[in-house]
Amino acid sequence: MKNRLKELRKAKGYRQEDLADALGVSRQTIIAIENNKYNASLELAMRLARYLQTTVEELFLLEDS
Repeated sequence: MKNRLKELRKAKGYRQEDLADALGVSRQTIIAIENNKYNASLELAMRLARYLQTTVEELFLLEDS
């Protein structure tokens, strides 16, 4: 699953540390999600979308097989 986390985070002017602190996760978690090395849980995906004022669908993109 691809995501637009880095793009949307930068558009809001947040650092990885800011996002991690606000959501109670490590900076390494944010890095892993941005690099498509880790898929966020549904709860984290919803919290990320809410914090970035977007939808889960805009943040995470399903790849066609």
